[in-house]
Amino acid sequence: MEHGALMHEKEDDVAVVISDVAAGAEVRTVTLQGEEMGAVTSIEEIPLGHKIALRDMAEGKEIIKYGRAIGKATKKISKGAHVHTQNVISIRWETSIDE
Repeated sequence: MEHGALMHEKEDDVAVVISDVAAGAEVRTVTLQGEEMGAVTSIEEIPLGHKIALRDMAEGKEIIKYGRAIGKATKKISKGAHVHTQNVISIRWETSIDE
């Protein structure tokens, strides 16, 4: 099966899907260097270019993409979930809100 999502770094919590993903679909992930990183089953629809959770993440956890924190989970995120503005606040926005 071909890959369906790209990870920037091996430690990333999320991968970017390369096509629309249906709920229940198996999504194979690879790094940008082409290294196979396994598969995750989508628990909901995820649009092209959006992120899929590669592991369960607790509320408040920093979300890692590009090997660095890009935001914080605003609620529990389950493996295979769509990771976007409904469950993550950008660190950029969180900082400007706190000021």
